[in-house]
Amino acid sequence: MKSRQPSYLNFDKKHYPWKPDIDYRASPWKYRVGKGEQGVLICEPYKSEIGQHWRFKTEAIAEESSAKIFAMFEDYLKADDFVGADMARKYLQMGYTRARRYANYKGGKKYDREQDYALLERGTGDLEKAAAADVFYKRWKQAEASARYAAMKKQWKDERG
Repeated sequence: MKSRQPSYLNFDKKHYPWKPDIDYRASPWKYRVGKGEQGVLICEPYKSEIGQHWRFKTEAIAEESSAKIFAMFEDYLKADDFVGADMARKYLQMGYTRARRYANYKGGKKYDREQDYALLERGTGDLEKAAAADVFYKRWKQAEASARYAAMKKQWKDERG
């Protein structure tokens, strides 16, 4: 098996643009969009608001979870809260990526820590998680297809990064 260290082993916390001690609702100008899911498990108060609804154990649970998070996404857009909308979008994306990880790898573990982080065998995961991943994928893409969200994101990135 191929040995490849996961990126989190060399994580540079000091230079990471998202900080756990910032209230991003009170100080939205400090928020950066970033790539993919970056900052999703850090940015408060959104992490606490959205994260409590994030579940993907089964397809049915993923349906309920993604519907709730998508409704929050829409509410944030209506309130002109781009940071909240972007965070909700990130949770939908993370629902997809994490469920896929559990679908692909038994227990969601991709690397073997005891074997110099060798990549574990793919295709050993839980098929129920693949169905949950599909649910989140559809909602994530639905969020990204929102013209209002796309316009807000473009403006945010142009102005703030």
